[in-house]
Amino acid sequence: MLRHLLKLIWKRKGRNMMLSLEILLAFMVVFAIAAFGLRYWQLYQLPVGHNWRAQWAVGMQSPTMQLPNDAALYDNIRRSLLAMPEVESVAFSAFATYDMTRWTEDYTLPDGSAKLTIDGMAVSDDYFATMDMRLAAGRFFSAIDDGADAVPVVINRKLAEYWFLGKNPVGQLFLLPREKEAPVRYRVVGVVEQFRSHGEYADPVYFMLQRWVPGVGKEAADFIMLKMKPGTPRVFEARLSARLKQVRGDWTYLVWPLSDARESMLRTQMLPLLILSVIAAFLLVMVAFGLFGVLWQNTTQRIPEIGLRRALGADAGHIYRQIAAEQMLLSSGAMLIALVLLVQLPLTGVLGDSLNWPVFVGAVALSAGVIYLLSLLCSLYPGWRAARLSPTQALHYE
Repeated sequence: MLRHLLKLIWKRKGRNMMLSLEILLAFMVVFAIAAFGLRYWQLYQLPVGHNWRAQWAVGMQSPTMQLPNDAALYDNIRRSLLAMPEVESVAFSAFATYDMTRWTEDYTLPDGSAKLTIDGMAVSDDYFATMDMRLAAGRFFSAIDDGADAVPVVINRKLAEYWFLGKNPVGQLFLLPREKEAPVRYRVVGVVEQFRSHGEYADPVYFMLQRWVPGVGKEAADFIMLKMKPGTPRVFEARLSARLKQVRGDWTYLVWPLSDARESMLRTQMLPLLILSVIAAFLLVMVAFGLFGVLWQNTTQRIPEIGLRRALGADAGHIYRQIAAEQMLLSSGAMLIALVLLVQLPLTGVLGDSLNWPVFVGAVALSAGVIYLLSLLCSLYPGWRAARLSPTQALHYE
């Protein structure tokens, strides 16, 4: 039966060529959407490395657009906020989590080898407790690092495994090369499993959190990170801003819960997937109309053939199954060609972790299921129409 169906498809290869091309393109588009969605689902399962449920952020801005790194001022801010019953912990950072800000530099090992682009963020000693972070190895930096010969940093597991695989990363040194000055030295004091400042849908990157000390260096911390008592209402924002105005009245303060920032970030990151899904749905509708029309035309042109089969004893079920099976085989051939092309992506690693093997296999399975379902639905009515022809009606066309 299979051999007979393949012969029938081959004899009509001219008519089936454009239909096969449509199915191939539809499969590739659905594959892209499925891979995109599965990668997002995969990323969502990974920890972000910090909490957001009880955390708030405050952005500070001065009239001169440049905050002074004044130790007394930051200490005053910290004490004033901790005096509020709703505030459990206060920390400072270069930027907030669930924000599109990104800071990267190219670092090397002490011998100048293994150059690597690393995302970083400067944070104060209280940042880890404020963000409910947990250690995988070593310790968080603190006052005991005052006067250290290198900037203390906490790195994520991904960076530790890339540079220090098979070694204890705690205590290891790396450098930030500079053209006209001596390189900046960094020493690893701790390792966290993960830290993704851009949220659940962000790809894991090489990340480090370096120590920032109020009053040390020229760079100021532009953000206050707060850990609030559970259940703190949004109306507390007004009181918080008023308290900060008492400390420095000429500055502007923008307050928001990280839960709101997270929701906004997730919506923004989902937007490309939604747009692609709408385009894919439109394409599938067009393919469905084309597929249905071609199958209708094919069954009309094959009425004499169908009548002959009925006259020779084939029942309606056999005709129905033949029409559906031919379409399934045609779809399988088109998808097989597409699969040969798409499998090159994970084999070559051109898309990196974005298209790993679990995502690839899952996307292929979902895409094949969609195309098979579409093919089956489009063949139901033409197959039923062909199956209900009586031999007398069909042979009348001869």
